[in-house]
Amino acid sequence: MAGFRTGEGVLRRKPIEQIEATEGGGGTGLQRTLGLWQLTAIGVGGIIGAGIFTLAGTVANGTAGPAVLVSFLVAGVASAAAALSYAEFAGMIPKAGSAYTYGYVVLGELAGWFIGWDLLLEYTAIVAVVAIGISGYFSFLVGEMGADIPNWMLGAPGTGDGHKVDLFAALLCLLIAYLLNLGIENAARFEMVVVVLKVLVVLLVIAVGIFHIDTTNYDPFFPYGVGGAFTGAATVFFAVFGYDAMSTAAEESKDAQRHMPKAIIYSLIISMVLYVAACLVLTGMQNYKEVDPESGFSTAFKSVGLSGLADVIAVGAIIGILTVMFTFMLGVTRVWFAMSRDGLLPKWFAKTHPTRHVPTRVTWIVGVASALIAGFLPIGEAAELTNIGILLAFVVVCAAVIVLRYRQPELPRTFRTPWMPFVPALGIVFSIWLITFLRWQTWARFAVWFAVGLVIYFGYSYRKSELARRR
Repeated sequence: MAGFRTGEGVLRRKPIEQIEATEGGGGTGLQRTLGLWQLTAIGVGGIIGAGIFTLAGTVANGTAGPAVLVSFLVAGVASAAAALSYAEFAGMIPKAGSAYTYGYVVLGELAGWFIGWDLLLEYTAIVAVVAIGISGYFSFLVGEMGADIPNWMLGAPGTGDGHKVDLFAALLCLLIAYLLNLGIENAARFEMVVVVLKVLVVLLVIAVGIFHIDTTNYDPFFPYGVGGAFTGAATVFFAVFGYDAMSTAAEESKDAQRHMPKAIIYSLIISMVLYVAACLVLTGMQNYKEVDPESGFSTAFKSVGLSGLADVIAVGAIIGILTVMFTFMLGVTRVWFAMSRDGLLPKWFAKTHPTRHVPTRVTWIVGVASALIAGFLPIGEAAELTNIGILLAFVVVCAAVIVLRYRQPELPRTFRTPWMPFVPALGIVFSIWLITFLRWQTWARFAVWFAVGLVIYFGYSYRKSELARRR
C-alpha cells in the first residue's frame, strides 16, 4: 500500500504504475470489445452532429454570419492542440475517465475531482443540447408532412407561443440511456451504422449544395465583426471535441494503447474537413439573416426549391445527431463510473451489470437528468453551459501533459505530442481565450456547480477516496 503515498492531502496522486493492478473486479469491471474503427466512429459520432445540423445555423444567424466558418476553424485549432495532448495520455493511461483520470494521476486528487465533477455537468448538458437540436429538425419534418402537434410539447418554456416542454428531446435522452444499457458491444454496432449514414448525409449536403451557392451571400463576411466570429467559436467549441468523450471508453478498447491515439486524431481530421465544407455551403446557399437557427440545412435547401432533399436532410439529421448523444452520454457515465470506483463518489454508482458489463445505475440517472435539461432549458442557455467546463478541462489536460513529460520522461508512450511544449501551451492559450467570450451568466452557473462540488469533496470524497483509505 505504500506505493499510494505519492502526495498528501488534496495533492495526493494516483500512481500510473499501479492503475492496472488496483482497478477492476468486485463488480466494477468493464469489457474490452472496441476496435480502432469502432472507436473512430464513436469519435466522429461525437464531433459531427449538432455542430453541423444545429449550431452552424444558430451561430451564422445571430453571432458570426458567414464567418461561422472562422468560428469552427478557431475552435478546431484549439481542439487540435488539446487532441494531441489527449492522444499522448490515452496511449499511457488506457482507463475509463479520460481527463478526470489524467488530472488525478498528474496534478493530484483535487484537480482530478475538479475535472470529473465539471465533466458530469458538461457532458450531461451536451446530451440535452443535442436532443434539443434533433427536436428542431423533427418539428420541421412534422410540419412538412402537414401534421399538427400541440405547441405545449414543441419546446422549453419561453421558446415559443404556448411552449411548456420539449417532449421529443426529453424522450430521446431516455432512448439513448436505454441503448447504452444494452451493452457496449451492441451499442457500438448501432453507433457505427448510424455514423456511416450521417457522414453520407453530410456528403450529400455538400455535393448538392455546392451547385446552389450564391457568392453574394458571403458579403459581408464579418457582419458582426471579428469578435462575433470568436464569440461563435466559444459557442461551437463543444461541437469539435467528441474525441474527449470517446477517450473515456479506453477501458473498453481491445488495444487502447495503440488504438486510442489514432482514433482521436482520425476522428478530428475527418470531422473538421466536413465542418469547413458544410459551413461554406450553408452560408453560400442562403443569406445568414435567413438561416434557420434550429434546422439550418433543411430550410436552406427548401429555399432553393429542393424541398424533397430538405426532408431527407431532416431525417438524416435526426438519425445522425443521435450519435452525438450516444458519445457524450457514454462519456459522462464512464467518468462517473471512474470517480465512484476511486471512492470520490459512493461505490454504489460503480456497480456494473453482471452480464452486459455496463454501469446501468449511472446511465439511467444521466438519462433522466439530461431529459429534464432538454425538456425545460432553451438551446442557447444549455449550449453555453457546456463550454466553460470543457475548456477548463482542456487547460488542465494540456498543462498535465507538459508536467508529466518533464516529471517522468522515461514512461513508455505509444504516442508523443509533437513540438513539446508549444502545442499543449497553444491549447492552453486558445482555451483560456475562448473562455473570455462566454457570458457572465455562464460563469455564474459554473461557480454554483463548482461550489457544490467543493462541499461534496471536502465533506465526503476527501475521506472516502481509495487513496485516503489505502494511506
